Amino acid sequence: MMGRRPRDTVARWIALTILIAMLTALAFNALFAQLAGVWARPPLSETGLLDKLAVIVRVVEAADPVQRSSLAQSAADDSFSVSWSPNRERFGLPPARDKAFHSSEEVFGHSLTWPQRRVEGFEPDDWPGPGGHYALLVELTDRSWLMFSAPSRSWGLAEGPRSVIVLVLVLISTALVTLIATRRLARPLEHFALGARRFGADFRAPPIEPVGPHEIRQAILAFNGMQAQLQHFIQDRTQMLAAISHDLRAPLTRLRLRGEFIEDRDQQQKLFRDVDEMQAMINTALEFFRDDARLEQATHLDLAELLQTLVDDYRDQSIDITFSGPPRLVYFGRPLGLKRVMTNLMDNAIHYGHAPEIELHQRAGEVLIRVLDRGPGIPVAFHEQVFLPFFRLEGSRNKSTGGVGLGLSTARAIVLEHGGTLTLADRQGGGLEVVVVLPV
Repeated sequence: MMGRRPRDTVARWIALTILIAMLTALAFNALFAQLAGVWARPPLSETGLLDKLAVIVRVVEAADPVQRSSLAQSAADDSFSVSWSPNRERFGLPPARDKAFHSSEEVFGHSLTWPQRRVEGFEPDDWPGPGGHYALLVELTDRSWLMFSAPSRSWGLAEGPRSVIVLVLVLISTALVTLIATRRLARPLEHFALGARRFGADFRAPPIEPVGPHEIRQAILAFNGMQAQLQHFIQDRTQMLAAISHDLRAPLTRLRLRGEFIEDRDQQQKLFRDVDEMQAMINTALEFFRDDARLEQATHLDLAELLQTLVDDYRDQSIDITFSGPPRLVYFGRPLGLKRVMTNLMDNAIHYGHAPEIELHQRAGEVLIRVLDRGPGIPVAFHEQVFLPFFRLEGSRNKSTGGVGLGLSTARAIVLEHGGTLTLADRQGGGLEVVVVLPV
């Protein structure tokens, strides 16, 4: 049996948006016709009004002169009134000023048959006092006159401007409906993206609330499931590494105790060095894999102050590091993890080079940190390999320095978890440049 199809889907929202946009456009057009009055009406030539007036002219003209006055009054409607007079003077009209109305051929076109009739037109401004109106006078064949008068303009805009107005109304209505609909779809996506970024910065972040259309809710639920599996995996890995740490330290301790009974001092010291090196590798490896800094709560911190504090700590150890950057730069991240990144990079610059420097810059949408030194550098062929766990360059990074090849791996892992990048580059004149880019 097929399950019931969800109603709140993206496809339905798109279809509903198109339908509502069309209905809104029609509503705007109807509202425009009501509020704008005659300006929203079709042009006079398209309304059929001239044909109607021509019919009235022919009917009144064919009627008996005694009946013409009452017939003209009965032909009137809400848009205009009609009156008949045997002579023009009885209408009390002002002198005709509109010379364009001089023949029925130009006004009525082919609506009136032969002969041509004299036509005069008047606008409200033609009248000497208040109460002016539109008037159209037509001289009948017997020299009597028929007057059509309207209190307001009854013909509308031309086709071009009217089409432009309708198009603008359609665009406005479509834009409004689309904006509302897209916000309805965009808010759940923004909520989803924010939750995903929060999980990237904090593994202990709570699951995202499933909101929005069906497809987006399904994607959020799938992400929450993946997030729960990752959190469970991290917890299991931490417990496993804690057990490994305990199991490995015990035999190392026994080796050291047995080494106390070796009479050959040279062999004894070699054994102790190997045990110490194994102990250091185990501690460093466990610290790298467990890495409590990655489970640290993200918060706002002053990145410039953090770097300046590290520089001051090195100066207390008589190690001079040049720092350049703004006095304050607020960044959202994990302070302990970023401190560990910068400590690893500064230690490398100090141990394997000289004249260490650190620079802090803020660019559009990102923060740039550059750790510089003047030393042997790293060959280009190894710029990516040095980020592999336990990889060490012979001759520069060996066991006599105390490193086990996890410093750069740890630093890049933390930077990647912040959504940034960590790359290496050679400096002109010798030395290494480590570039950390963190997104804002």
